[in-house]
Amino acid sequence: MNQAHLELLTSEDWADWIANDLIPRALPSVELGDHLIEIGPGPGKTTDVLRHTVDRLTAVELDSVLAGGLAERLAGTNVEVVNADATQLPFQDANFSAASSFTMLHHVHTPELQDRLLTEVARVLKPGGVFFGADSLDSPEMREFHIGDVVVPVDSLIFPDRLRQAGFADVTLATTEWDLCFTARLIRLRKDA
Repeated sequence: MNQAHLELLTSEDWADWIANDLIPRALPSVELGDHLIEIGPGPGKTTDVLRHTVDRLTAVELDSVLAGGLAERLAGTNVEVVNADATQLPFQDANFSAASSFTMLHHVHTPELQDRLLTEVARVLKPGGVFFGADSLDSPEMREFHIGDVVVPVDSLIFPDRLRQAGFADVTLATTEWDLCFTARLIRLRKDA
């Protein structure tokens, strides 16, 4: 990610927005169970909030520098940080009670890889588990902010169908001018993934 993006994601303004706006809008009013997997926490401002919602949180971060910093910062807490690619999660099927993804799907290189990530989340969730999160919507400002970054915006009109294709049901989606929040429940284990 570019330097301006990294500076925003580590700022107190971002942390305040995450804690007081984005996560409250996205967090479903359902039981998350005991073990949440968070996909793409970056520097971990979402992790700081989400770790208080469950007994255990596993944060999966592709960037080894960000993963290392987050692991060091949260050592001794209920968070385990795993440096891995979310399109090939290194976990057994039906391992987590809930999953989350905040403002990272647009950093996955192609829609096909985004779909692979959704399928992997479905694979590692227990049946009935909830997947929730948010992502930025496409706009000139969003694209300008991501110059030098990977940016593959999620289309809010077809995202619910993409979640259903991955094995989710009870999909809800809410949009603002700038972002979308979603929740979905796993209805079955995928054997064809």
